[in-house]
Amino acid sequence: VLPSLPTLTVLVPLLSLAGLFYSASVDETFPQGCTSTNSLCFYSLLLPVTIPVYVFFHLWTWMGIKLFRHN
Repeated sequence: VLPSLPTLTVLVPLLSLAGLFYSASVDETFPQGCTSTNSLCFYSLLLPVTIPVYVFFHLWTWMGIKLFRHN
């Protein structure tokens, strides 16, 4: 069962922030370690950026389909 959208809106940034703090406390090369794709820090920064971009392009595609059908 998927959580509701308001729950995800709160959980995703909190989990990402927790991952970022965990990386900062554990990884000794913290700022430079965020560029490696096998680092938890990389994904804790990538996730909050990816979700709004996905939603934007999903809505953009939906609007394109709506405009194409009605013209």
